[in-house]
Order: sequence, then structure tokens, then C-alpha cells
Amino acid sequence: MFGISDYGAFVFAVLLFLMIPGPGNLALITSTGKGGIKAGLAVCAGCMAADQVLMWLAVAGVAAVLTAYPAAFHAVQWIGAIYLGWIGYKLITAKPGDQPVIQIAPRHYFKQGFLITLMNPKAIVFYMAFFPLFVDPATHRGIPTFAVMAATVAVISLAYCTVVVLITKTLAERLRANPALVKWMEKTAGVFLIGFGLKLALTK
Repeated sequence: MFGISDYGAFVFAVLLFLMIPGPGNLALITSTGKGGIKAGLAVCAGCMAADQVLMWLAVAGVAAVLTAYPAAFHAVQWIGAIYLGWIGYKLITAKPGDQPVIQIAPRHYFKQGFLITLMNPKAIVFYMAFFPLFVDPATHRGIPTFAVMAATVAVISLAYCTVVVLITKTLAERLRANPALVKWMEKTAGVFLIGFGLKLALTK
């Protein structure tokens, strides 16, 4: 199908990749809890936009450049780690009455989702290694094949994020009755973000 060797397996692999716990999922859940469905969908859009950028950078061979020049790879890696750590620190140290760490304005939610996803150079390498697994050399059509794969990732991401947002929204409405628990969850999210940042920084 469109030069993809096993489309069903490709869809399943993308879904598994989306379900792996990480900064993107955490940002999606945290934003929905703070700003509702619009905020969650804005983060979803940001993550999807960054994914498309990373996928096409991988197709263009940027992953090969990052692999050939480790210094460039590590520089981007540290920028991403620092960004995740900063958000985590702000969540942990936030006090009642402070400005929210993740801004309420939809444009800010989009930016958070975009930057958190984009500042992970390993994702580019992942796409570079991931796409060829499902490309059929005999029927490959070049750019159209990658375009179908990218569109598939976008559609699955939208469906997955929508489900997560709706579930989170339902739970958030119940949690608002317990502000102490909400605060604890925000600080826990901050710890996880710092952990993700450290993992990204220390991974070679």
C-alpha cells in the first residue's frame, strides 16, 4: 500500500510509540488538567506539528548529520534536557497564586507541546531508523510514500490525543474537589519532567 510493506504493522507500531510514557504525554495530561479540552488539543497540535518537522528532517537526512557530528547532537540534546528540567522545576516550586507554569492561552499550550517534542534529537534518529522498516523497496514511491506515512502518524496521533484529553478532562473535573491532590500531582509531574530531562542529558 503506497510502498509501505505492512501498513497494519506500521499503524500498530506508531500507536505503541505514542503510548510510551514520556514528556509529550505528560504535557498533554497536565495541560488538559489545567486548561480543559481546548488546552489539551492545543498541546496535541503542537506535538503533532513538531512530529511532522522531525519526520521530514529525518527523511531529509538530518539524522545522518547528527550521527556524523556528535557535538551537534549533544548540543541539541542538552537544550532539550534543560528545557524539560526548567518546566519541571517551575511545577515543583510553584506556590498558590503564582502564574501557571503552562500558560492558559492556547497559543502558549501549542508552543509548550511543540518545544517539548521538538527538543528531542533522538526522535529524529528514531524516525530515520523507523521508517525504512516499513518501506517496500519494490513498490517505494519516494516522497509520496513518506507523505502517506507522515499523514498516518498525524491521524493516529490526533485520535490518540483526543482520547487522552477526554479521559483526563473527566478525571480533572473530579480532582478539582481536592486541591491538595491536584497540587501533589503537579509536583509529581515536575519530578517526572526533571527525570526525563536528566535521562535525555545522560543518554549517549
